Amino acid sequence: MKITLKLEELAMFGLGILAFNQLDFAWWWFLILILTPDIGMLGYLINSKIGALTYNICHHKGLAILIYFLGIYLTYDILQLVGIILFSHAALDRVFGYGLKFHSSFNDTHLGPLKKIDGN
Repeated sequence: MKITLKLEELAMFGLGILAFNQLDFAWWWFLILILTPDIGMLGYLINSKIGALTYNICHHKGLAILIYFLGIYLTYDILQLVGIILFSHAALDRVFGYGLKFHSSFNDTHLGPLKKIDGN
């Protein structure tokens, strides 16, 4: 099942690339901006509850889709770009096992606990 979910998230990342391709931005914008949603991790400098909140806001695909469609409705390419970047980043994070966070710890996610670097 994990492989199926990762493939699904990879397909969503591909969808984000296709959506980006419909906008009139140079490709280097996608490459530069794809990691910007991780700014949500800065909330962990305050505490884990605020950190989980800010991280989850920056990694919520529903919010990303809402921002994207708001950009379409307002015909504002920047909002569409923000939505695409948020969506694509969240999908790519989930391919690597980084899910939405519980306030107990950065390592507690909706996909299960994160594995430590040493494999334990």
